[in-house]
Amino acid sequence: MKISRTVKKILANYESDSPGTKANLARILMQGKLGGTGKLVILPVDQGFEHGPARSFAANPAAYDPHYHFQLAIDAGLNAFASPLGMIEAGADTFAGAIPTILKVNSSNSLTPKTTAPDQAITASVGDALRLGCSAIGFTIYPGSDQALDLMEEIREMAEEAKALGLAVVIWSYPRGADISKNGETAYDICAYAAHMAALLGAHIIKVKPPTDFLEQSEAKKVYEQFGIPNKNMAERIAHVVQACFNGRRIVVFSGGASKDENSIYDEARAIRDGGGNGSIIGRNTFQRPREDALKMLDKITQIYLGKA
Repeated sequence: MKISRTVKKILANYESDSPGTKANLARILMQGKLGGTGKLVILPVDQGFEHGPARSFAANPAAYDPHYHFQLAIDAGLNAFASPLGMIEAGADTFAGAIPTILKVNSSNSLTPKTTAPDQAITASVGDALRLGCSAIGFTIYPGSDQALDLMEEIREMAEEAKALGLAVVIWSYPRGADISKNGETAYDICAYAAHMAALLGAHIIKVKPPTDFLEQSEAKKVYEQFGIPNKNMAERIAHVVQACFNGRRIVVFSGGASKDENSIYDEARAIRDGGGNGSIIGRNTFQRPREDALKMLDKITQIYLGKA
């Protein structure tokens, strides 16, 4: 595998990591149509755990089959495929070596009582990731939740093991909890804070939601206004989140979120590109569409990150 100068520069930011971990990061960064550019598009399929099978796959019944998602990610020329244990196991042999995989090692579900603080159960291990040939583990934290500190302690332990064995670490950082408003979950200040915490926890790749222009914390609002931190458009807000991740020394990707129209998806990708983000990790907005429509949309997103659309 030949590694581009851009990817070598990114890998140089991970100064404490072993050759094995850097090799797995390189596999993700060099894969697919965006290989070597420093940009990423990743297909995550953990929604069956989070929302249930019908809510996730009924719109496109072919997507009940794990092989569908592996093949979609491969045919679309994506950088990686991320999913919980069972789905990775269901295609691990057929698609071995075809695309880097990220094993999601903790998950939640919509049957959990709404009175329960946001939390996730450990559903897979670092050993599973090695056994299945994965390049990385993925883990969700909920800054703001009553369970946030436990989640942080869990990923500290799992990340130590993963890095010691040459795997990369991806952290989904989704703020939510009793003291965070619904608007606050995607607020400009909160998204940057959540991304920074993931960086401080040792994530190689950080996944957050695209930030809105809402400011949640009164003390943070004073600072944002005092120093005139730009937030007029999405690209400026993306740039601030990237800045919060060690001034761009960590890879930051942004979630696709709830289903939306294609133009909104494309505009969001352009803002991520223009703001210096590394790319998109987009699930429902692809696999809930018919396969050919999903492939066309993913190709357009790729072209946007290449600066051609």
